Parts: sequence; structure tokens; C-alpha cells
Amino acid sequence: MDDMGYGDVGVLNPERGKIATPHMDRVAEQGMIFTDAHTSSAVCTPSRYGLMTGRYNWRTRLQRHVLDGFGKALIPESRMTVASLLKAQGYATGMIGKWHIGMNFPKGTGKQRVDWKGRITVGPHDVGFDYFFGISGSLDMPPYIFIENDRFVGEATVMKEPHPNRKGPAEPDFEVIEVLDQLAEKSVEFIGKQSGEKPFFAYLALPSPHSPVVPSPEWQGRSGLGKYGDFMMQTDAFVGTIVKALDDAGFTDNTLLIVSSDNGFSEKQGGAAELEAQGHFPSAGYRGYKADIWEGGHRVPFLVKWPGHVKAGTTSDATICLTDFMATCADLTGAELPADAGEDSVSFLPALAGEKIETSRKGIIHHSIKGSFAYREGKWKLVLSKTSGGFRPGKAPKNAPKGQLYDMEADPGETRNLFATHPEVVERLLAQLETYVKRGRSTDGPDVPNDVKNINIWK
Repeated sequence: MDDMGYGDVGVLNPERGKIATPHMDRVAEQGMIFTDAHTSSAVCTPSRYGLMTGRYNWRTRLQRHVLDGFGKALIPESRMTVASLLKAQGYATGMIGKWHIGMNFPKGTGKQRVDWKGRITVGPHDVGFDYFFGISGSLDMPPYIFIENDRFVGEATVMKEPHPNRKGPAEPDFEVIEVLDQLAEKSVEFIGKQSGEKPFFAYLALPSPHSPVVPSPEWQGRSGLGKYGDFMMQTDAFVGTIVKALDDAGFTDNTLLIVSSDNGFSEKQGGAAELEAQGHFPSAGYRGYKADIWEGGHRVPFLVKWPGHVKAGTTSDATICLTDFMATCADLTGAELPADAGEDSVSFLPALAGEKIETSRKGIIHHSIKGSFAYREGKWKLVLSKTSGGFRPGKAPKNAPKGQLYDMEADPGETRNLFATHPEVVERLLAQLETYVKRGRSTDGPDVPNDVKNINIWK
């Protein structure tokens, strides 16, 4: 999902959630809930980079913010991705939905910025996916045109009278409100084409409930909470569509299904104040929202269903990150990651069996839209910033210390800053974070270079 908050899933937020999500609730009931799962960043592009590569985004040129719809490829063809790893292990690989990690568009001539008939390079189709159908960025970013494999579906032009929510180059038949249903159809089609004789990996990256918040007519008014609640219900229905497609194909019993989000709920796009006034708290009991270094920015739903392997109705409190998907796939298939791949990835496969994750990695690193760092180790969370580092960072109190330290066991809402009273903890956590930054990895293995020489961890 895109910008779905931890509290947007009913089963995760029973006391302060008001949106019905029966399909995601059912996945959780039939599988496992991870209560302490995080994205590597509090915004789209960097967290998607982490998911695909098992590596933190701030090791690349992307030190803050996100790419736009025309952004250059952030993943070079030479870097292993989850898709190329699984493809090498004999999997059919497909991606449907929002990429937003950059791709190189063919250059146009004159006033034509893009050659709409040319070949796209270093996109999903070139980094491991046999099949791709989707969009380059978010639905609030031009160009508004579908891409299939490495070609545009039609041509985009600047409309004289652009549609609402669709300003910039657009293919004439591209309608934002129809995209979610179109991606659902393509996803079902991809699953239905699998034979069952060859394993497959499907990465389904929804553009919802990210803005523009455009529930289709069928869902408008269903939640009683406004457009965002309606769009979330439609997003939940997408999960039901995928579950049914797996059932219909006879794949359910041998398919690992994971439902998650790329970061937390977007306050300015989803209308936090209005929702919370109606009793729905999209970050549940956590502080902050999308873009923030606080938990609401990067603690996300993470639901896993795998009949016969994951016991139904179970919960894991293991601290994991979406970067861990890479090592988990390697573990699952018996592949060995090379030294220059998955540098920040640890397999969570043992947790699916209710076992402890054995790793020398001491903690995980968080990142905000403005490049603020935080480091989480056990119950402690160190923030190297006075503010949230988000869209609206605000001003810290006049005498505030230079950083923040929270005891996540005693204070999961991050209300009591212990930075000044626990200097020994701050010193220890800071030293470990600096080591992980300098080594180019946070897992065992030889030191590897970051893509940039100077990484400023204090903001």
C-alpha cells in the first residue's frame, strides 16, 4: 500500500480505528501480525528502494525527499534486487503498480521532453521483473500514462483542459479514478497466467490510499468517514481480490502473502484532524505521520499469511525492516547473497515459525523526508534531530537537547525525551550508528563503499 498508516487496519487498531478492513483483518487472522515492522524511510521512493535492494537509501545519492515521475533510475542494472534474485532461482517475476524508484525515459526532441515511442531503460523490466505494468511515480505526479514492460502504453500530451488531479503530460484515456481497479485486473490476470509448475513472485504496489484520494463511485460514501475512509475500504478490497485470485488458481496453500505499506499515513493528504475528530486515528497510538522520524512515519502494518508454515492468529514482536525482505527471500530459496547485495538485510524467516531471529545486527536505522536519522536498538530509539524531520518539523523547545532518546517499551508514544538524562545510552547508540554508516552495511560481511562519500547524520 501507499501511505497506509498502522492504525488504518482494523485489526491493528481496534479501539481507535473506524475504517472497516475485513480482508486485511482476515489475512491477519489466518496468519501472523508483526507489531514492530518498519520501512527504511518515512516516504515513498527511499522505502521502495530499501524493499527492492535490502539496502538503505541514504547510501545512494538520495539523501532526502523523493523522486518525481520523471526521476532517473536509482537502482543500477548491476545491483541485485529481490526480483533478480528470485528470477535467478527459477521464479517468474512480475510487478504491477507504482514503481517510484526512477527509470530512464527516452529523450524527445524540441519541446517534446520524452520520446513516447522509445524504449524505457533501467526500469523494473531491466532490474529483474519479467513483466511490469504500472506507473512511474505517484498518482499526483506526471506523466499520467501506463507503462508495460519497457514501453509506454500510448502517448502523453499536455492537455489544454487538464482533468482535476491530472496536471501535466497525460495519455488522453488515463483516468486517475480508474487506476486502482485497472491494476487489480492486471494483478488477477498475472496470477491467472501462472501454471503452478514454476514458482512466481508478484510485487503489487498500489498507488492508494496516497493522494489524490479518489475512491471509485462504487466505494464513495461507504465508510461514513469521508473520501479517505472510502479509499481505504477500496484498498482493502484489493487485498480481497488478490486472495480470491490465489484461491481460484489453487495457489493459496503454497503461497507466502505479505501485506504492508511504504510508510505511514499522510497527514496533509488524508486529513488527520478530520479523521481523528471522528474517532479514527490512522497512526493508532504512535506519534507523527508520513515523513516524520517518529514512529507514525515508518512503523507500518505487516501481515503474513502462509498456510502450513505460519500459524494462524499469531503475533511477532520482532523488530524488522522492509529491507529484510531481500535476505528472507534468499533464505527461503537457499540462495546466498553476494557481498555487494542486501547490505542491510536480515532474514525474518525464523520469526514466521515463531522462532527468534539470530543476527549480529544490533538495530535498524530510520530516515525522514528531510534526511533526519534515527537508530533503534532493542527498547531504545535515538533521534539525531531536535524535530520530527517531516513535512512540518516545527520548532523544538528553546532549551531542547540536540537529539531525542526514547524508551519504546515504557513510552511507545515518544512523549518523554531522555536524551539529556541517559548520555551513556546516547553515546553507545550513536557509536553503533556511525559504524553502520561508515562500513557501508549493517550486516556481517566485508566493508563496502556507500555511493556517496559524505553522509551527514545530524540534522
